[in-house]
Amino acid sequence: MARSTIQIPGPLRSFVAGTREAVVDSVTAGAAIQELVRQFPTLGRHLLAADGSFRPSVTIYVNDQDVRYLRREATPLQDGDVLSIVPALAGGSEPVALGSEMPRDRPLGLEELRRYSRHLLLPEVGVAGQKRLRDAKVLLVGAGGLGAPTSLYLAAAGVGEIGLVEFDQVELSNLQRQVLYTTHDVGRPKIEAAAARLTALNPDVRVTPHPGRLTAANALDVLRGYDLVIDGTDNFPTRYLVNDAAVLLGIPNVYGSIYRFEGQVSVFDATRGPCYRCLYAEPPPPDQVPSCAEGGVLGVLPGLIGVLQATEAVKLITGIGEPLIGRLLLYDALAMQFRELHLNRNPTCVLCSPAATQTGLIDYAEFCGVGEPPEGRAERVPTVTPEELKAELARSDPPWLIDVREPNEWAIAHLEGARLIPRGSIPEHVSELAGAPALVLYCRSGNRSGTATRLLLDLGFTNVRSLAGGINAWAEKVDPSIPRY
Repeated sequence: MARSTIQIPGPLRSFVAGTREAVVDSVTAGAAIQELVRQFPTLGRHLLAADGSFRPSVTIYVNDQDVRYLRREATPLQDGDVLSIVPALAGGSEPVALGSEMPRDRPLGLEELRRYSRHLLLPEVGVAGQKRLRDAKVLLVGAGGLGAPTSLYLAAAGVGEIGLVEFDQVELSNLQRQVLYTTHDVGRPKIEAAAARLTALNPDVRVTPHPGRLTAANALDVLRGYDLVIDGTDNFPTRYLVNDAAVLLGIPNVYGSIYRFEGQVSVFDATRGPCYRCLYAEPPPPDQVPSCAEGGVLGVLPGLIGVLQATEAVKLITGIGEPLIGRLLLYDALAMQFRELHLNRNPTCVLCSPAATQTGLIDYAEFCGVGEPPEGRAERVPTVTPEELKAELARSDPPWLIDVREPNEWAIAHLEGARLIPRGSIPEHVSELAGAPALVLYCRSGNRSGTATRLLLDLGFTNVRSLAGGINAWAEKVDPSIPRY
């Protein structure tokens, strides 16, 4: 038996009572994870498939080696080995091939020489590098937590054209981290506010808006003509869509992801290394990775990760340094610790390998399990609107209200008469809930309560529903005194 340490990432620590590391005795990587699951049973569905193998949405490293390219679950362990669980959340180099039609021999103007003088003093950048930045076209998908700092620094650096894909409006809760916006922008379309701010910062930068969502129908047309794309998304369907479109068009994808206190950064360039699908062949089940809106995020974290993405973009454009191609950078803000893991190209990747079988874009909502249920599967969970629930609560036999959020969310606001049972604890309270005349489950926006409702229905409950839109919808339509978050 070998004694090894398993490092547990932030997204999974709520299932292990906050534990950051676990010491196990085992002979293989698979046995080590099985022992971890034995100690913390709720981890099982997050790490292991039904047959006991590692889920494709979770990468396991032994020291700095991906076990998929060793012996997978059979990878032998030695005393002192460190296993890292990396779940999906996500010398010089040749510069990217620029697609701008502007003549590259056009000299820098006097104002450009003054504005970018600190770049020009760097021999690695100089006049030639600044011209490459001026001629570059970069697309940012998302102008939120990651896109805000990234776009500001790219505009300040003098990137000639910045495309923005965004559909949302500025909300008050955005301002804790999305430094592109001000209080006066609340209620304004993000793409409009962002374009104004970036133009004010650097009038020489062309900001090209792409309002609306990126979809499989428009992605290739939107990305085409850009030199690289920066992934600032917060959901898996769009993340896979950005990756696939970038691979098909042959342009680099500067990846960043954040969760609570942790972040990931890499550069996926299928012409020189692995793509995002090489890291995560499949997404995690849709109920296993909460968004920042559900799980929270330290306000300064996306600033740091976004700046790292901007740094990688500048390096790719100018051809300086070593880009994060084939490397995954992990950051833990609480420990103030960076770690780097090596990424291999998957020789059987469906998209970028010689054996690729995917030649176009697909239905990403269905691929990630967040689309409409296919015919023949269990029907969608029953719901109740805020207005309907208000009327039912006024009756003599009101339904039981079950809040399936986390305690810190309960402290922000909760419905009167509700009982807090976090979604992960629902199975432990089935016998108690069985005595209810009727149950209504609610969360922030309806996603987690929908999952919990489906769980109870599968266990034989019949009179259970999910509050459509969650407590935020209740605040909007019934009780505006409850804060929305």
